[in-house]
Amino acid sequence: MPGARFVDPKILARVGNLELLAKTVVDGFINGLHRAPFFGASIDFAEHRPYVAGDDIRRVDWKLWARTDRYYVKQYEADTNTNFTVLFDISRSMRFSSCGVSKLEYGAFLGACLGYLATRQRDRVGIITFDEDIVTHVPPSAKHFDMVLHTLDRAKADKPGHLSAPLNKMAGYFKRRGILLLISDFYDEPEAILDALRPLVFLGNDVIVFHVLDPQEINFDYKDASSFQDIENGEQAPVVPDSFRAQYRKLIKEHIDTLTKKFSEQRIDYALLNTSEPLDRALFSYLSSREKLVRVR
Repeated sequence: MPGARFVDPKILARVGNLELLAKTVVDGFINGLHRAPFFGASIDFAEHRPYVAGDDIRRVDWKLWARTDRYYVKQYEADTNTNFTVLFDISRSMRFSSCGVSKLEYGAFLGACLGYLATRQRDRVGIITFDEDIVTHVPPSAKHFDMVLHTLDRAKADKPGHLSAPLNKMAGYFKRRGILLLISDFYDEPEAILDALRPLVFLGNDVIVFHVLDPQEINFDYKDASSFQDIENGEQAPVVPDSFRAQYRKLIKEHIDTLTKKFSEQRIDYALLNTSEPLDRALFSYLSSREKLVRVR
């Protein structure tokens, strides 16, 4: 995508300030989209609102200005506010890193960027972090972006996780339909993951999932025989990578393919993210999902 390749996650990790990181990545991404010919091409018009400093002048309705001598901006359906909640898996397996950035850090970068993007779209932003239970809950609000950043910044992956119990408990939090963005490494059986998400989908929420994996979890490019530890339960097993690599890659591909199919059947948007790659793909996936949701509504 022209003009929208974004900073290496290892460089982002040095920023040390999630708000600055989110603004840098998202503002650069949006500028890249503005240069692309397809930006905003298929979003439905909703209404006008008065122009304010900083609005894109290309959205000024010049015909209305000619009639009223006042500046109004065309507001689109995607601009109308909704509740946007990040559901962030902070189970112990999210600590894993082979490339300098853990899945937990990458997920925090992603949550901060998408929260800032949602705030720019005038959405009410909130967050829930969870492992085997709900850890923190910040309900969606137009004033809660700083609290979302604070929650992401303080997130620790200390306990084993399980999707079913916390996601079922969350169903009681969402009385009003909204967008739920789930960030997880999905270390569970696909059917168990779908069972955990069904109550949230049944309530009318639009669910978007980001499957965050380390590059070694995808490719298993280890060379030397050694003992590998399960981060969730601490169990260790000796492994000779050369003899196990093909089998591992087959298993992880089957897991990803099954998740892709099952999420699609439930009309849940799914994206696989590699922690060694920039965040632009995640941002574009979210905007594409958001645009589809607008059309459905």
